Amino acid sequence: MKIHFSILLVFLFVFGNSQDKQQPDTFVKDNFIKKEMYIPMRDGVKLFTSVYIPKDISNKNKYPFLMQRTCYSIAPYGENEYRTKLGPNSYLMKDKYIFVFQDVRGRYMSEGTFTNMTPQVDHKTKKDIDESTDTYDTIEWLLKNIKDNNGKVGQYGTSYPGFYTAVGILAQHPALVASSPQAPISDFWNDDFLHNGRFMLAYFRTFPVFGVQKTKPENKAWYTDTMIKPTSEDGLKFYRDMGTLKDGYEKYYKDNFFMTEIMNHTNYDEFWQKKKSAASS
Repeated sequence: MKIHFSILLVFLFVFGNSQDKQQPDTFVKDNFIKKEMYIPMRDGVKLFTSVYIPKDISNKNKYPFLMQRTCYSIAPYGENEYRTKLGPNSYLMKDKYIFVFQDVRGRYMSEGTFTNMTPQVDHKTKKDIDESTDTYDTIEWLLKNIKDNNGKVGQYGTSYPGFYTAVGILAQHPALVASSPQAPISDFWNDDFLHNGRFMLAYFRTFPVFGVQKTKPENKAWYTDTMIKPTSEDGLKFYRDMGTLKDGYEKYYKDNFFMTEIMNHTNYDEFWQKKKSAASS
């Protein structure tokens, strides 16, 4: 059953998108009840989670969970505010899983401190945490607190949510029977921001998204006031005027923790190696 469920999840993720536009915008609200809650992790931090439960669950139908964990917001927020689509495609949406969306640690409405590509840690104590333990604790809470589930969970995501899906496998929760990480980020030293340690200048303006901690729950992007304002339609002129990467850091990003990490770790040291091992385990 586990193999068949996994194959189905991957197949529908890849090939089901062509049907998405056939669903009316009210399908989700007509067929699901939305609940919002904070789920406690083992260290006491609470993660904000939205759960969409099929309305016909009262007819003694039981459904598996289909979960996505993300750093990119699970908007819209509010139990009366519904998404127009659920899951990676309309086939899965019509199958009426119990859909779960979660802001990861330190992002948007969740508590805690955000870490880019959280390294996997040795779980020497019950309070040692990483993304695998957050996944495990979330699943455990859902199984015990959302009624009429069938005891099975699938997780999916692309890019950064793909990373959370990949490391979620390391949770080894027995209820997690299917995972579909699509194009997950896996190595910032060789991928995206750095290529073999060479800084990718095209990413320079994206650092507010990944390098500004919030100080309170946020239902909108809190980092927009640190985005670099365009000074010219000529992007090349901007970088020529900026000077060196160090000049750009001093001018725009001295308070950006992610850019500071990059500037402080110019070699492939333990800092980068730990991040890669988390995604590659």
